[in-house]
Amino acid sequence: MTLTSFSFLCFLLATVLVYYILPKRFQWAVLLVASLVFYACSGGTGALAFLLYGILVTWLGALWVDRCPEGSKKRRMFTAALVILTLFPLFLLKYIRFFGFSAPFGSLAPLGISFYTMNILGYVIDVSWGVLPAQKNLAKHALFAGYFPQMISGPITRYPAMKEQLFTPHSFSYENLTYGAQRVLWGFFKKLVIAERLAGAVNLVYNRFPLYPGWYVGIATVCFAFQLYMDFSGCMDIVLGASQILGITLPENFDCPYFSRSISEYWRRWHMTLGAWFKDYLFYPLQKSSLWIRFLDWSKGRFGKKRGKKLPLYTGMLVLWFSVGMWHGGSWNFIVGSGLLHWFYIVSGELLAPLGKRLVTAFHIPTKTAGWRLFQMLRTFFLVNLGFVFFRAPSLKRALSLLESMGTVWNPQILFDHSLFLLMPAQDWVLSLLSLLLVLLISVCKQKIKIRPAIAAQNLVCRWGIYLLLFAAVLLFGCYGGDYDAASFIYQKF
Repeated sequence: MTLTSFSFLCFLLATVLVYYILPKRFQWAVLLVASLVFYACSGGTGALAFLLYGILVTWLGALWVDRCPEGSKKRRMFTAALVILTLFPLFLLKYIRFFGFSAPFGSLAPLGISFYTMNILGYVIDVSWGVLPAQKNLAKHALFAGYFPQMISGPITRYPAMKEQLFTPHSFSYENLTYGAQRVLWGFFKKLVIAERLAGAVNLVYNRFPLYPGWYVGIATVCFAFQLYMDFSGCMDIVLGASQILGITLPENFDCPYFSRSISEYWRRWHMTLGAWFKDYLFYPLQKSSLWIRFLDWSKGRFGKKRGKKLPLYTGMLVLWFSVGMWHGGSWNFIVGSGLLHWFYIVSGELLAPLGKRLVTAFHIPTKTAGWRLFQMLRTFFLVNLGFVFFRAPSLKRALSLLESMGTVWNPQILFDHSLFLLMPAQDWVLSLLSLLLVLLISVCKQKIKIRPAIAAQNLVCRWGIYLLLFAAVLLFGCYGGDYDAASFIYQKF
């Protein structure tokens, strides 16, 4: 069962009916049963076994940690052991080959294991820090860990924000039903009409390189940028919409990231829950640790008070971005493309900021204009796309070959001689561009108004005309070919 399948829609409908028909005190139990059934059907019994392991270990471990005195050595030791036990399946299934060992389970990677591991690991750390008491009810802890809408691709959630929503009864809301269904439909449009259509061109270039060198690679990379965003954000729309129907609000994971004017802003808008998790549970604790404080004191003594602050800060950021890259996959193309390259962008940007300000002043560049903002957005998008080359390539070596081809093979004639139709038929290019323009229009409008309330305020004919047009677009233009796999959300493997 997958998020874009008819079986998922039937499963969601059945869950919603039982959820609201039974007495409210049973709602959380309905969600728990639905979550276990969904995960077993989507990931198989092996994946379910790993999920149950994580649930049991963190439930028991958090209870033990909670009994230890706060600040005690025993509490810290129990926490460290629990963190290792929680991460062990992730290491065994995703990263063991990176360290030179053979994988005992072959290519098996349980569905969404990185997402639910972050959820339960954050819970363990919060209990250790005294942010919240340990959950004594195993079934309720299992619901938090395995809440089914977010299992495939997140978002990453925190227990303090979820406990009241998951365990508090919810009354049926027509507004939640309609708004949630609209968002699910919008997610289907982005995934099936845009992402799956662009995937064909991207796969052809990246899988058959070097038959498609130079500008082919650049165009395919830009297509991949939009494919990935439509795939992942479309998944989020389905997840958040399905959850809203149940009266539960999950955190947003995207905020028009391609409008960003810097790499730092981009990561505040892209996969927001992942960035927030690593900052709160890795970067800030590292900066406050006794080891880092000694490092800071040494650095100040060696380089002076002002410059001495930079080395520990940038080193901590290096650890952070290496971890972000590693989270995406245990290979160097992910570590570079989703981690270290972005660390380089941010650090070099900060170091070169004074020079940039002097150049802006010297050339009298008007920084308040729309043209300058557009330049910053395009610059950021270009830098992000360089990282996507590593992300999409099967290896670091292949990524470097692709970048070399982009820089050395000059073949802009493919834009005019119909060569691009080798990647996609003309009608698919037109449909993709029109669909992307629609998403762009909606994204621009989102900066000024709330879209769904604005649509709801229209008259009946206009309102339902919009819904039916979008529904028809999904039915008519969605990709459902023989090779299509509705499960293939790019981020579900993480």
